[in-house]
Amino acid sequence: MTNVDVHQHLWSPSLVTALRARREPPFLDGWTLYLDGEPPYDLPPADHDATLRAELAAADGLGLALVSLSAPIGVEWLPAAEARPLLDAYHEGAAALPEPFGAWAAAGVRDIDARGTAEALDQGFVGLQLPANSLVDAMGYARCAPLLDLLEERDLPLFVHPGPAAGGSAGPGWWPAMVPYVQQMHAAWFAFRAFGRPRHPRLRVCFALLAGLAPLHGERFAARGDGGSEPDPLVFVETSSYGPRAVESVVRALGVDAVVQGSDRPYAEPPGHPGHGLGGAAAYAFRIANPRRLLTGKE
Repeated sequence: MTNVDVHQHLWSPSLVTALRARREPPFLDGWTLYLDGEPPYDLPPADHDATLRAELAAADGLGLALVSLSAPIGVEWLPAAEARPLLDAYHEGAAALPEPFGAWAAAGVRDIDARGTAEALDQGFVGLQLPANSLVDAMGYARCAPLLDLLEERDLPLFVHPGPAAGGSAGPGWWPAMVPYVQQMHAAWFAFRAFGRPRHPRLRVCFALLAGLAPLHGERFAARGDGGSEPDPLVFVETSSYGPRAVESVVRALGVDAVVQGSDRPYAEPPGHPGHGLGGAAAYAFRIANPRRLLTGKE
């Protein structure tokens, strides 16, 4: 059995080089990241040293740490001619990471390229990450349907991660993480129920950051929505940036089988207790049993 963290970020040299070659957001100037909608962000180089990060993963007891392209950068929303070099650089670097790393593939959502995504998945990626703001309405699901069809055909999961922030550059540094990211995840959670699940009945999906705590609105949904309240057994949420109170509340709403461990390292640290204080059974479910079901569809 392997302990799994489904949500980390690690920028390989190939991705760093590709971002430094750009002159418009998103781009890197040295180790300073410039994005539309967010203030400049200085990345500590050690955070993206694969050797040091592998040592941290080993210290965390992980047998598998899944990295993904940082969707808030906005690569997926670029025109295809701009996105492709960055996506290729990400896939090249992520596929070459040492153990215990695995990775989610990435795909453009402005110009859909299912064939290119299939070729990326052929390299051994565990599934596909898409930005949450590409999946917040019926139009988004119609646009991304070829990518989601591909995942269903291959029996691979989807990871929904916050996309680019909008209008956050004028606010404090924490604004994007606390407002646009959370709002996107909240909308994506309910959009999947309304538009994603009817269209993709076999798709396994994991929502980052506890889906912005959208599952806690289940009582309101039961009163104002379609009345359904049973958790979807193919839907998971991961724990990044949240602690025992939020995790316990979501477990009460969805059940312990819906939660998987994610840290969002290096932007957040793993919890001190892998079960978020809920006991050994929860730790086993979050880090071993549930990630296995998410990634393979098997108990």
